[in-house]
Amino acid sequence: MQQLLLDIQHPPVALFDQFVVGQNAELLHHLKGAISSGTNQAEANRFIYLWGESGSGKTHLLKACEAGEISVVCIDDVHLLDMNAQIALFNTYNQIRAQNQLANSSQTALIVAGNAAPTQMQLRDDLATRLAWGLTYQVHALTDEEKALALMTHADARGMRLPTDVIEYCLRYLRRDLPTLIATINALDEWSLTMKKPVTVPMLRQLLQFPMNS
Repeated sequence: MQQLLLDIQHPPVALFDQFVVGQNAELLHHLKGAISSGTNQAEANRFIYLWGESGSGKTHLLKACEAGEISVVCIDDVHLLDMNAQIALFNTYNQIRAQNQLANSSQTALIVAGNAAPTQMQLRDDLATRLAWGLTYQVHALTDEEKALALMTHADARGMRLPTDVIEYCLRYLRRDLPTLIATINALDEWSLTMKKPVTVPMLRQLLQFPMNS
């Protein structure tokens, strides 16, 4: 039986409008301000650090920031940087901060993400201190209801009709992190178009090669 590989689907362009806010309204507000050319904020607000569990949406937000009105530098998975990369990021932070302080200079935002707060990742002390100087936000994971809304929003963006029972099945039987759920929906949409049939739970079971009586 044909099985589509869920990890090779090409995701749509990440946008703020496709991010289900949940408990992250303040974070989203400051991210939009940080990358806006018209914002009138303190210089520190050009530097934002995001942390949270895998699948909470950090990478989506970083990608959305790349479409900013000013120059934006985005660094993901800072906890995985080796010593040389940490030194490079430390220098980049200082260069951006010095440039932003010059009169009439073009502004640059630095948005960094990791799996824990800056001082809890065993980074170089000087880098951890710099990251903590700006705004620091935990990206809160979504509830099941919010995940369902996120999947429906994602499906709508693809022009896909996604029945409620398919969403319920995904939340009950699949890994519950949002990247896995979205990859599944993408694959299901592709297969639905290939088979020229509507999306249903039996189709999802076939896609995943689940036993029909599971």
